[in-house]
Amino acid sequence: MPHKRWLYALWLLFIGCFALLHALHLSADFPNHTPWTGDWAKYTDEGWYGNAAIRAHLFGNWHLAGDLNPAPALPVWPFLEWVLFFFTGVSVQAARGLAVAFFFCNLLLSYLLLRARGPRWTALLAVTLIVTSPFLYCFSRLAILEPLMMTFTLTALNLAVRLPRMRRPLATSAAIGLLCTLMVLTKTTAVFLLPALLWAMIVSLWHSIRLALRCLLTAAIAFVVAFGLWMALVIHSGFFADYTYFFASNQYIKPREFYWPFVSLWWSFHGGLWVDHILIPLAGLIVLGAALAWWNAGVPADRSSSVRWNAGARKLLLNPVFGASVLAVSGIIIFMACQNHPQPRYFAVAAFFCFFVVAKGAGALLDTPNDIRPPRSPQRILGWAVVALAILAAAFNGLQTLNYAAHPEYTFVDAARRLTQYIDAHPNGKRLLVSSSGDEITLITRLPAMCDDFGTQDLPSKLARYQPGWFAAWNDLDPGTLEDIHTHYSLEQVASFRAFDDTDRNLLVLFKLHPLPGGQVRSPGRQILQIPLPDDKIDINVE
Repeated sequence: MPHKRWLYALWLLFIGCFALLHALHLSADFPNHTPWTGDWAKYTDEGWYGNAAIRAHLFGNWHLAGDLNPAPALPVWPFLEWVLFFFTGVSVQAARGLAVAFFFCNLLLSYLLLRARGPRWTALLAVTLIVTSPFLYCFSRLAILEPLMMTFTLTALNLAVRLPRMRRPLATSAAIGLLCTLMVLTKTTAVFLLPALLWAMIVSLWHSIRLALRCLLTAAIAFVVAFGLWMALVIHSGFFADYTYFFASNQYIKPREFYWPFVSLWWSFHGGLWVDHILIPLAGLIVLGAALAWWNAGVPADRSSSVRWNAGARKLLLNPVFGASVLAVSGIIIFMACQNHPQPRYFAVAAFFCFFVVAKGAGALLDTPNDIRPPRSPQRILGWAVVALAILAAAFNGLQTLNYAAHPEYTFVDAARRLTQYIDAHPNGKRLLVSSSGDEITLITRLPAMCDDFGTQDLPSKLARYQPGWFAAWNDLDPGTLEDIHTHYSLEQVASFRAFDDTDRNLLVLFKLHPLPGGQVRSPGRQILQIPLPDDKIDINVE
């Protein structure tokens, strides 16, 4: 019908306009005064995970011995950035533009995934929830690993749900296995998404268990062989220490109480509200309803009222996209619970799948066959209620996203540039900065830097090896870091620069590092080194 085509055309135009907002003002700060103020990604991750590409182009060697080198464990993203920088040069805009390009791919892949096993309107509804989400607007514009990992995950899921139609399902399964390898080599947390892919393959091929087993075995062999080849290359090249250190650096202190996993699981589960206060609870209610329908699946077929209630839910449970979405969200929550370290950015993947659950739930409630669905059945009323809540959430979220897009701020870019200008105007030994945000500053201004928090060598060893001239900290000094610096240097606070809105990290403080007289080296492990000494000039707190 012509009016229906016009409606879909306007809907696509709406989606396109909101998608384009993600590509504007790419050098702007992560929006200030959001519910996700304290996420570390906006200070560090863009530089950390791309530092191999940045160093290769700027300094001729991607590997800085003793420092944080994530590339052996996570090579895919820095490789793509390395290729991109040949055409654009090293810049934060280029790196973020690459992430936004993958976000655009994810919109298309999301549509194709839901369209494979559902009507067009549910696929467009899910994409609408994605593009209007202020949470995804903020995190999809950072040059972090989640957008690329999501691209590989959605590509693999698209292949998995289409396996029954493939002329060569074993070859397609091998491709899925290779995509799983790329997922894990993009971000190691992708391991927790593999059960979702397993589910999608099994349910899609349920009509032929033998073929399903052959496809699973083929995918597993492709994954093991590809991942094994990469690990052999890492070990042969001498970078296994960097590989293992990456995992050691991501171990967080666990509480002593025996019940801490349950508390951590609750906090990780509760963290879903970072994404949305309407859509996430709605997705949870849909999953709960589907679970109850599964429990009641044995209701006799002659009880028509029960059939009306359960037919759509049964169809939903047998949909591989729905089950895979639930397992993907569960995997991310379990990962955060095991780490005891929930961070908003981890939900950038879970958000997609939660929105899929909402769209598929609405579709299951409204698209039951007419012969068992009276026009005013409770099922249809619930379906329209889900659609109404989704539209309401999209409207509120769209307004917030428009507000973020219309008010870009550049405080961190400005702070990084002013810090670099100060260093260039006041030479002090080697032009090398030590800072947890050092790689991020390098991405913005090309100032050489290394990390004070992480590395295969401890900080005193790195200071002795590289002899930097500068150090930068956020707001205050950590006593342990001060102790490490005191083994070789005294500190002189020389400048500070306002950036961001986090009360713990809204002041970037710059210090000159002055070598101790006569090449003296103090022994570490002394508590006296954790406080300012007479030859220091430190105005910020040490805490």
